[in-house]
Amino acid sequence: MFVGSVRILILRCSNTSSQIVNTTFSRRFSSVPAAEKAKDSVIDLALNSVVKVFCSSSKSTNVLQPWQKNLPRQCSGSGFVISNNKILTNAHVVADHTFVQVRKHGSPTKFKAEVESVGHACDLAILKIKSKTFWKDLKPLDFGDVPFPKETVFVVGYPRGVVSRIEVTRYSHSKTNAAINHGNSGGPAFMYNKVVGVAFQGYKNTRISFSVGMSVRIPLFSCSAGVEENDQFPGFCSLGILCQHMQNARLRNYFKMTSKMTGILIKRINPSSSSYGILKKDDVLLSIDGVSIGNDETVVFRKTESINFSRLVSMKKPCETTTLKVLRDGKTHEFNINITPVEPLIQVCQFDKLPSYYIFAGLVFLPSTPQPGTIPKKAGGQIVLLSQVLEDETTVGYTFLNNSRVKKVNGVQVENLKHLRQLIEKCCTGDSRIDLENDNNIIIGYKSGKRATPKILKRYGIPSTMSKDLQSL
Repeated sequence: MFVGSVRILILRCSNTSSQIVNTTFSRRFSSVPAAEKAKDSVIDLALNSVVKVFCSSSKSTNVLQPWQKNLPRQCSGSGFVISNNKILTNAHVVADHTFVQVRKHGSPTKFKAEVESVGHACDLAILKIKSKTFWKDLKPLDFGDVPFPKETVFVVGYPRGVVSRIEVTRYSHSKTNAAINHGNSGGPAFMYNKVVGVAFQGYKNTRISFSVGMSVRIPLFSCSAGVEENDQFPGFCSLGILCQHMQNARLRNYFKMTSKMTGILIKRINPSSSSYGILKKDDVLLSIDGVSIGNDETVVFRKTESINFSRLVSMKKPCETTTLKVLRDGKTHEFNINITPVEPLIQVCQFDKLPSYYIFAGLVFLPSTPQPGTIPKKAGGQIVLLSQVLEDETTVGYTFLNNSRVKKVNGVQVENLKHLRQLIEKCCTGDSRIDLENDNNIIIGYKSGKRATPKILKRYGIPSTMSKDLQSL
């Protein structure tokens, strides 16, 4: 059913009217017939390609009981057909999924879907549906180029938007999103009958209540390549560096840059990146693959625009060779690096798995998010917290030590939660000494602690001594 006018069109894409397309036409259209033609074209594409995604999800949000999932919750979003009989949607629509279904326009039938690949960094997910009946009459959408600023786009699920800027930024989707409840996230953004973006987040109480990932072509191709080659999303390639602008003339002079040079100052290098051991602190990164980097971290984009330099490496496939030109101590150097995705040193958000934990003799250990400014010294580093002490005769007198940071086990500095487990279980005889912050100590006999652990788990209804990610040493 359609209700429309020259300025506003409402398109209902399901029998329950849960999917809506709002399009407002800007002055870019010189006449009403031209606007109507563009409108009709978008409608045709949406009806044959846009689907509704239903997701049942469950995750643990209880810090004190990370082994326990919350009750399932229902959410919905949009998706659209791409090549090879697949559906593209937002990652946050299917995050922590337990069961996913998809419904076509005009059909009451929901089809079971499987999440083939998820890229939480770009908030994109690819679904597959085995049923041949589902794919009848559905048409895959084509992808267009990145829009120019001020281009008008038609967004399925949100009002029409105008591109205000193009930028590269790190994005991790929000835990709660109004757009999910309204069933809009994951819908395509059209321009000239091609997809140029995906609606990924909604905001309440704003005049234009949508945001569109306009550089979605890059994430999509990366997702697709990862699925085809690895059956999983490998992540975006990165140099793994933290940089400082070089816009101050005295700063550039200090690092011996000539008047013709532009670049950025390297402050820190991620130990797990391919740049580690090649680039150094206080290097000035001048160019990537021959493309000069501005003093403000930008590179030229489409001749008349600028964009963050990270775009040059995020488009690359894993292990692709990248040439870096660097100024070091007044001399220029060129390095060839096989660029790879880089895991962040601090995992702020976690999806599609339960939190990590380890329990020994009633001592519950968890990884903790560091305070701002506190960075692990090497890849995989974590702050380990004694989250709580479950009461038992083996833990008498230790219950006041809840929420204490673990520093050492048997004199060895703890690197992460897995390392803590190894240190405790390596001490097969005698006592284990656990050094905590504020010079507090815990002494637990290994054998008595080992015997007590299953009894404590049964008493408190805990299914396992550790999370799945720790079960393989």
